[in-house]
Amino acid sequence: QVQLVESGGGSVQAGGSLRLSCAVSGSIYHNRYMAWFRQAPGNEREGVARIYIGNGSPYYADSVKGRFTISQDNAKNTVYLQMNSLKPEDTAIYYCAAASGVVFDLNPKYFVYWGQGTQVTVSS
Repeated sequence: QVQLVESGGGSVQAGGSLRLSCAVSGSIYHNRYMAWFRQAPGNEREGVARIYIGNGSPYYADSVKGRFTISQDNAKNTVYLQMNSLKPEDTAIYYCAAASGVVFDLNPKYFVYWGQGTQVTVSS
């Protein structure tokens, strides 16, 4: 059974940092595109960052470039999202996702496995 379990969300003040973790069980971790998405109330799900597990190559949405870093720990089958210089507009539920094949951008249509989400709240 495939499971993606996020952790690390919470509440911080603007300018603060959080690190999200996504533990991946099952056989889906290797040579996959993994990504983080977020969804704020009333908004569509937005791609934040993705990484190709095969070579660690990252890709970021413009809104988070220079502030967020996606990384992996292959020994733990875990993907991380380090979030620095957080802004109130980063407030959302953050989801980890795994793609079924090649991914060209951060369109959620490419991603077939999803975690349950973790809340991130940034206060001003």
